[in-house]
Amino acid sequence: MSQTVMKGAKIARHEMPCQSAEERIRNFDEVALGYTLEMAQAEATRCLQCKKPLCRQGCPVEIDIPAFIAEVAKGDLDEANRIIYKASSLPAVCGRVCPQEKQCEGKCILGKKGEPVAIGRLERFVADNAKHECPTGVIRLGRKVACIGSGPASITCAGYLSRLGVDVTMFEGLHEAGGVLVYGIPAFRLPKDVVARELDCLRSTGVDIRLNYVGGRTVTVQSLLDEGYEAVFIGVGAGLPYFLGVPGENCIGVFSANEYLTRVNLGRAHSFPKYDTPVAPGKHVTVFGAGNVAMDAARTALRLGAESVHIVYRRTRAEMPARGEEIEHALEEGVQLLELSAPLRFITDENQQLTGVELQRMELGEPDASGRRRPKPVEGSNFIQETDLAIVALGTRSNPLMLDCTPGLKLTDRNYIAVDENGETSIPNVYAGGDIVTGAATVILAMGAGRRAAQSIAKKMGLE
Repeated sequence: MSQTVMKGAKIARHEMPCQSAEERIRNFDEVALGYTLEMAQAEATRCLQCKKPLCRQGCPVEIDIPAFIAEVAKGDLDEANRIIYKASSLPAVCGRVCPQEKQCEGKCILGKKGEPVAIGRLERFVADNAKHECPTGVIRLGRKVACIGSGPASITCAGYLSRLGVDVTMFEGLHEAGGVLVYGIPAFRLPKDVVARELDCLRSTGVDIRLNYVGGRTVTVQSLLDEGYEAVFIGVGAGLPYFLGVPGENCIGVFSANEYLTRVNLGRAHSFPKYDTPVAPGKHVTVFGAGNVAMDAARTALRLGAESVHIVYRRTRAEMPARGEEIEHALEEGVQLLELSAPLRFITDENQQLTGVELQRMELGEPDASGRRRPKPVEGSNFIQETDLAIVALGTRSNPLMLDCTPGLKLTDRNYIAVDENGETSIPNVYAGGDIVTGAATVILAMGAGRRAAQSIAKKMGLE
């Protein structure tokens, strides 16, 4: 190991200050409190300023990470912010919810022998504390592009093109813009004012955001092309939930994580009675799944007053796909794991109200196609788990609403939209990106798809 690497590795990574578990389970305020300037500058000095920065290669939107970190070390947050915004339209969001440990931080050379630079935490610090001078005064070219959906992919595509002078109109099916950032991720992980700030900046560049336009119904790809839009970007996400397929699943008290989190986040059920949109309460809550959405649902249930919350997973904690940080936060708050367990049936009372779920113990066998050991049932190991509210968080699939009304749109074997390396679909000048192309994935990967599509659109329009 070089002398420079040893020097960087000897400085301990700065932990993120957080609300205590005892305090935060009683509110929906953000758990992570953010770095101070002193902490951010100290963490920034750990960066080795590599000549060939692998961290940048690990970033789907190719932020110049060493450059912005160098500005943080000097205390010039405004310049750091300008560097980030050249590549990313959502730094305050990405600094909070992106899996940096698998992307930029996963490539950091310091992580080979110790802990990587806290790139995500530094990005969040800059986005939260720098002056926000959204681009204004861009010369409009009289060219127009439409985006269907207003999640991370569309936001990135719209922001990129608008800064080039293109008039972008974004059509959102719900009554608030932001997609999964608003309806899916709880405020204790991603405050809604953070999302609103990013959207306000987008509007200031000239993007027109139109609400209550349902892709595939009140607005279609062909209608937009007929109206003179030179290109259309489809970023509608993949919001149709998977279910368990076990007996009793249609009883009263079983929710998809999509519905549950949307009621709480978009419907503001966590602020009842200020907002008259309550969600079904649960004393003993059981969540099925082990991704980030499952953790969000479990932690939300605790904050809504559940006496106990269990996560049922047929493998072990080591195989859980959720971020390590989210699992740790959930356990700190009192969520309990029922590892190596799988549901067989839901149990109800005479009113079809959920009272419990029958589970079966599992054991791990040989690896499957994903490389993880395949769970196998243990005969005679059935047991009953008391529960009056169940939340199924097994992922999502493509909603056919948009797909069925777009003739000529080629789909993949998994019923997602097929695109080329630039994000263009089988229909000329129609692009797609995000979960509707890849299936449920991360915010930053959706942003990367939106950026690639925008670059291709700009090139085809002769703007780059």
